[in-house]
Amino acid sequence: MSHEEYMREALKQARYAFAEEEIPIGAVVVLDKQIIARAYNQTERLRDVTAHAEMLALTAAANHLGNKYLTDCTLYVTVEPCVMCAGASAWAQIRRVVYGADELKVGFRRHGNLLHPKAELVRGVLAEECSALMQEFFVRKRK
Repeated sequence: MSHEEYMREALKQARYAFAEEEIPIGAVVVLDKQIIARAYNQTERLRDVTAHAEMLALTAAANHLGNKYLTDCTLYVTVEPCVMCAGASAWAQIRRVVYGADELKVGFRRHGNLLHPKAELVRGVLAEECSALMQEFFVRKRK
């Protein structure tokens, strides 16, 4: 599968969040061309500020592998991770982070490179679709 195909899987997760009135961010973790974890934002449902899509996906991937280190994995997420999620991906030693839409207000890149030193960053995969979903969510929220 390509970056776009994996990002479409993350977008499916984001749509689940949207349907549950959560901020529509989705994530998947890939190892050896297989999705080993899927998640979406659940901060409202779980009443947990740390229940971001990336955090839940990293935990699910670690549980799947039985290892806290995800050194051969790629994290796909629909929106640029925040500082917390970027830091968690660094601690998990994620090999590659691929995201869709830039997050200019709370994205990690405002604070420098917070990913693992060996991690590759790929930005802008299906950015328009990822951004449109976020925009639609906040337009509806303001009504």
